[in-house]
Amino acid sequence: MSIKISAQNPDFAALNTPLLVLAMGTKPQLTRELSTVDKATGGALGRALKARDFRGARDEVLFLGGAASGIRRVLLVGTGKGEPRTDAVRRAATLAARRAGQLGTGALAFYAGALDGRSAEAAVVGLMAGAWHYDEVRTPLPKEEQRAPVTSGVVLAPRAASLARGIEAGVAIGEGQALARTLGMMPGNLCTPEVLARTAREIARRHGMKVTVLGRAEMEKLGMGSFLAVAQGAPHEDPKLIVLEHRKGRKDRRPVALVGKGLCFDSGGISIKPAASMEWMKYDMCGAAGVLGAMETIGRLGLAVNVVGLVGSTTNMPSGTAMKPGDVVKSHSGKYIEIINTDAEGRLVLADVLSYAKGFKPAAVIDAATLTGACIIALGHTATGVLGADDTLVQEVLDAGERSGQRGWRLPMWDEYKALLRSEVADIKHVGGRPAGTITAACFLSEFIEGTPWVHLDVAGTAFSETDLGIIPAGPTGVPVDLFVEFVRGRAR
Repeated sequence: MSIKISAQNPDFAALNTPLLVLAMGTKPQLTRELSTVDKATGGALGRALKARDFRGARDEVLFLGGAASGIRRVLLVGTGKGEPRTDAVRRAATLAARRAGQLGTGALAFYAGALDGRSAEAAVVGLMAGAWHYDEVRTPLPKEEQRAPVTSGVVLAPRAASLARGIEAGVAIGEGQALARTLGMMPGNLCTPEVLARTAREIARRHGMKVTVLGRAEMEKLGMGSFLAVAQGAPHEDPKLIVLEHRKGRKDRRPVALVGKGLCFDSGGISIKPAASMEWMKYDMCGAAGVLGAMETIGRLGLAVNVVGLVGSTTNMPSGTAMKPGDVVKSHSGKYIEIINTDAEGRLVLADVLSYAKGFKPAAVIDAATLTGACIIALGHTATGVLGADDTLVQEVLDAGERSGQRGWRLPMWDEYKALLRSEVADIKHVGGRPAGTITAACFLSEFIEGTPWVHLDVAGTAFSETDLGIIPAGPTGVPVDLFVEFVRGRAR
């Protein structure tokens, strides 16, 4: 699903649109340039502002009637106060596009006053996020009941021609987000490891990347016993280790490696999850979707940097061949792992993928995974858990999160936590118990990426939502696509 986005100078007298969106902060005023819009609404805009029917609070909306031609509807969207400009514009644009889809306007024009390149980019990302929808497995409504999806949007801003690069970047990020959200929304019987591999091949074809896909046989030769322990519960389905290489930087520059957990469905295995809400476990591949979405955006932008995207994908099922608590497996790194709880499968997959990633001699590795429920308890659904021992790299990731609007919060990784992973029978056990669950999971992963700058993102609370968030519906959020892309852009600069 694509939406056509353009930018033009605000000429409200000549504007022809089914919906004009005005994003306004607190204490909104009827400025001279909006007098034409006031006229198109028969004075309703001025009256609403004067009577304070609309006060510009964050996510506040007010519909006003328009004219039979020209500006046919007006939607006021509040941006609040105190938020960074880019965040406020992105959020308002997302909400606006979603409301346009609910109305069935098909198109909209978005005005938030003067914009620079970054805020124009944010507006486009927001419009595309709000316009996204997933209807592939839904029977279409009768034609008379259908509402037109949003297929085009215009960003209105002074000096629109100067915003071309921001618009282009916004479209690239929006497309990467849409890809990640579509993969995340697909049911587990449709989004399989093979589908993720096929998606990677399509990205490689579009953008001239190198793609490598390893299956069960290849991983057995490489000694990936940790990854394959998870996959052995689904012998009918070939696990995939997917590698995408974007090589647009100098040949002597070491790459950035982006790693994603791709559990297309997680039943918990022998340590099976409760039945209630288990259907949400189709989202256990959102880290992988984030890597693929980011690689799509990086390819579209043609960033002058070397990036390797790695995805470890399988399903975690209970069966007669499934791994059991108490089993010991040998990882790709050579370390022996005692399995404690088969529902902590993501770290077993990532252990081998991170170890394999070291072969690319990366300058930095960032992995993303819906890894622990403990992260949701600690940080809720607002911040991504960020963990790593390299203070400089951790701060670089946190800064990228702030700039992209996908914020993170650092948790500690002191040696005292590593003591919880001591095993009586193997080199390490993969679960340290309930206390500090997010931290001990990261401590476990750190054992397989030693000697390489690395940061772990626990996106369990931020990659998807079980409830409607207002600006977007329940389902995948697009995290961590924007953070990944912003980090790589920083390295490219």
